Amino acid sequence: MQNGQADFQSATPPGTVSSSLVPPQTLSTLSGQAASPPRASAASTEPPSVIVDILAHADVRLNGDRPWDIRVVNPRLYHRILTSWSLGFGEAFMDGDWECDDLDGLFTRLLTTNIESAAVGRARARLLFEHMRHRVMNLQSRNRAFQVGQQHYDAGNDIFEAMLDSRMIYSCAYWANATTLEEAQYAKLDLICRKLELKPGETLLDIGCGWGGLARFAAEHYGAHVTGVTISKEQLALAQERCAGLPVDLRLQDYRELDGQFDKIVSVGMFEHVGPKNYPVYFDTAQRLLAPEGLFLLHTIGIDVRSAGTDPWIDKYVFPNGKLPAATEIADVVENRFLIEDWHNFGRDYDRTLMVWWDNFVRAWPQLQHKYGERFFRMWKYYLLVCAAFFRSRQGQLWQVVLTHRDRQAPYRSVR
Repeated sequence: MQNGQADFQSATPPGTVSSSLVPPQTLSTLSGQAASPPRASAASTEPPSVIVDILAHADVRLNGDRPWDIRVVNPRLYHRILTSWSLGFGEAFMDGDWECDDLDGLFTRLLTTNIESAAVGRARARLLFEHMRHRVMNLQSRNRAFQVGQQHYDAGNDIFEAMLDSRMIYSCAYWANATTLEEAQYAKLDLICRKLELKPGETLLDIGCGWGGLARFAAEHYGAHVTGVTISKEQLALAQERCAGLPVDLRLQDYRELDGQFDKIVSVGMFEHVGPKNYPVYFDTAQRLLAPEGLFLLHTIGIDVRSAGTDPWIDKYVFPNGKLPAATEIADVVENRFLIEDWHNFGRDYDRTLMVWWDNFVRAWPQLQHKYGERFFRMWKYYLLVCAAFFRSRQGQLWQVVLTHRDRQAPYRSVR
């Protein structure tokens, strides 16, 4: 989610999310369970032992009485898990096939115990397919780049206005000294501008400007002249309205089409949508656009271990074609392009941010439900709370990386 776009994959806080909210970082199985995949018909009422055993590994029970236990409403759930794994599990929740009083607590347990490594049978084959899809196809090509904007960010500004802070910042807040979401998002924007050493009159490029929250903040509080690009028509229209009268130029444009040179560059919650095949051109573009003495701040969700795929549920319902980077992937592609001046991780703050978003969404739901319906509510609940668990489990990270040209003369001293 970002300052207008979501940097989560995950929830991700999507969302939104490791390459998945149950990321396929490994396809090994528990104690040989994949050797003879179980069969479950859609009409089966008894849970297959393999599902019971896998959940027990995370101290989760079917129809147990603890808040994080799964209550089965429709036994077709078992068939959906065995055939589609995380996609089937998520869709089954959307359809009301199961309930859980503590959804984020459930997924914190599942993710902490790396439950995704137990995928079996057809579900395992689907994960393998997702891995190959990301290796072979460029899911973030120019033709596909606007798909995420159309599917997620154009869903409706009313949802995001109800859920986010007054500036509509759709990325991790900074809670070091904050007690409210408004304070925490202000602190994050100010932290970014201070890390960029932003000065009056300097030009700032905002790659993935979203609803213009950061662009407006940098212009109003630091006197910057901002150029921003987004891939969402809904975001652009509202962002232009919010930044009217300021030295801010916002465009519906792919970042690869940009020209010129800027004193400072920032990218918040957009890199998650770039994809490994486009990492070189992304950093080549930033290198070309950044002034010799400039600073580039990359704000992105990351994962603890490199993963080849993306969770199918997140890919289908939240952030199509997204991919979260591992630290090694960023370091590898940055080599010989930029120097890393600072690398700051405050991933735990995303858990708190997502939980506040969820509370705000629930409070606003009576005014939204006539437009979106119950299935959307369950989808959004699943997205936000599973993403919160993703960060709580420490699989998800939130990084701010400051980069410079190697021949930059001025010393850099980072701030917190």
